[in-house]
Amino acid sequence: MLLQQFVNGLSLGAVYAVFAVGFTLVFGVLNVLNLSQGAVFMWGAYVGLEVMRTLHLPLAAAMAVALLAAGLLGVLSEWIVFRPLQRRGAHRWMGMVGSLALARILIGAAQEVFGTQVVRYPDGAVIGAAVDLWGVRVQGLQVVALAVALVLVLALGALLRLTNFGRVIRTVAFSETVARLVGAPVGRVRVATFFVSGALAGGAGVLWSLLFQSVSPFMGETVLLKGLTVLILGGLGNVAGALAGGLLLGLVEVGSVVAVGAGYRDAVGFGLVLLILLTRPTGLFSSREAKRA
Repeated sequence: MLLQQFVNGLSLGAVYAVFAVGFTLVFGVLNVLNLSQGAVFMWGAYVGLEVMRTLHLPLAAAMAVALLAAGLLGVLSEWIVFRPLQRRGAHRWMGMVGSLALARILIGAAQEVFGTQVVRYPDGAVIGAAVDLWGVRVQGLQVVALAVALVLVLALGALLRLTNFGRVIRTVAFSETVARLVGAPVGRVRVATFFVSGALAGGAGVLWSLLFQSVSPFMGETVLLKGLTVLILGGLGNVAGALAGGLLLGLVEVGSVVAVGAGYRDAVGFGLVLLILLTRPTGLFSSREAKRA
């Protein structure tokens, strides 16, 4: 049973990681918290569902459309919230308030378009049949969720470290002023960052909905809190740390259900965050932040 819960925890943590990587990317590059990510996560799930239910397309096509739609919503948050506030010289925390307002608008729009009832993906949407290995039941979707998380982190790591565009992104992350002085396309970097972040949130929404067979307008609120938790666990702005933090949180939550019951699941997870903040404020996988000149 312990091994079964370990597999369940890894698959849950992989979804947290996919969501949190996009969350972390925006924070690491632009030093802002986009609290509309939870609503983008929810819209990605609904778009994927409607593509399968209405257009009768396969899951791969539904995932691609959900990634595109959620990425465009991410860009929308940059265009109507963060960019105007930056131009007006507003404090960066005002962007957090503005993105929270955008999230409520997106949730209200989802209620009008899709209704408030909990719905589920078609029965044939689940990837692959379950396989029994040494007494552990492993679903195809669990393997896919973990593989997607690993591939995304490796691809982002390669983009940031091995490409010219990645070097531009890291320059913007260090200082937008310096990036502008050296002629970096800061505007395009911001748009690309928000698109990738939104797409990751939408993909995580589809994976979550398939794992739990549940889609609702309010599904992103809990995941948003989990994304913040992973952001802290992994170290602010640390993409690889987001993967490790997401997997760790998933394992801790599933383990707490076995040990003390489902009612204490969130309490154990957030208790872990509090403990880490008290003992290692920069996160488990981040070194102490250095002062900039």
